[in-house]
Amino acid sequence: MAREIKAQRTVGVGVEALWKGMTKDLVSVMPKIMPDIVQSVEVIEGDGGLGSVLLFKLGRDPLSKRQQTEKIVELDESQYRFALQVLEGPALTLRDFSSLTTTFQLSAISEKETLVDMKVEYATEKEAAANIGEIAMQPVLSFVQLLEKLVLES
Repeated sequence: MAREIKAQRTVGVGVEALWKGMTKDLVSVMPKIMPDIVQSVEVIEGDGGLGSVLLFKLGRDPLSKRQQTEKIVELDESQYRFALQVLEGPALTLRDFSSLTTTFQLSAISEKETLVDMKVEYATEKEAAANIGEIAMQPVLSFVQLLEKLVLES
């Protein structure tokens, strides 16, 4: 059964800087903000835009074979809307998700403040734990918090 969970967060950086880090610079940003989790990100299909497939090499060990692929399923710069769908990897298998898609909607509040609306749509084949929605949302919240910190420091 498909479900969704939503969250909202206000960050202390401008919408343009946050959008750039979340989309255009994602390949270089992820290993910087999550070095213990993401070793590297590369575009393995497409040009980095809508429909592109990203390969996330996971773990600190360069010999690690752990990886995850995600597809950019929404990319609307005029609306600051961005969505990634996990195609395969630990984000699906560790919690028995059959699908997992994360959508970000950014809205400028002021020159140095942005509202981030996040939605995680997920489906599981097995009976899910009561808090499976919160479990699915936690990495998304961490990503936004760490991205804010990186943008503020640069």
